[in-house]
Amino acid sequence: MTATTPSKVELISFEIGGQEFCIDIISVREIRGWTPASPMPQTPPYMLGVINLRGAVMPVMDVRQRLGLGVTEPSTRHVIVVVHEGDQLAGLLVDAVQETFLVDAAQFQAPPELSASDEAAFVDAILPLEGRMLSRLVVSSLLPTPAAKAA
Repeated sequence: MTATTPSKVELISFEIGGQEFCIDIISVREIRGWTPASPMPQTPPYMLGVINLRGAVMPVMDVRQRLGLGVTEPSTRHVIVVVHEGDQLAGLLVDAVQETFLVDAAQFQAPPELSASDEAAFVDAILPLEGRMLSRLVVSSLLPTPAAKAA
């Protein structure tokens, strides 16, 4: 028998613009303090630039702007959640990391169809939890696609 049960999911939650979001902890490599990024030319507005992560060049994105919730004015109180998707590494700028927790997969509810925008693709589930509503983000949808990088 394995140590993890498929019906349980471990998540990490964070705040962006007063809203709570979460991602699967398996996508998280580390959490680090805010580091100013070096801007790169011809990148989408949500891409803040790149930072040096122990010798590796890593892009950092403003998740608030990526989700269409405004623009973050980074400060020392902000954190970067370093995520990996396949061989791609990226930093997600968030306001604050809140907690890690384990939930039953049955608690997730499908997000309502509110619009035809691309933003709906970023959230794959809503988690009502202790009077709070957390939107689970799809890490692969947040990251720039290889086609976008080539452009």
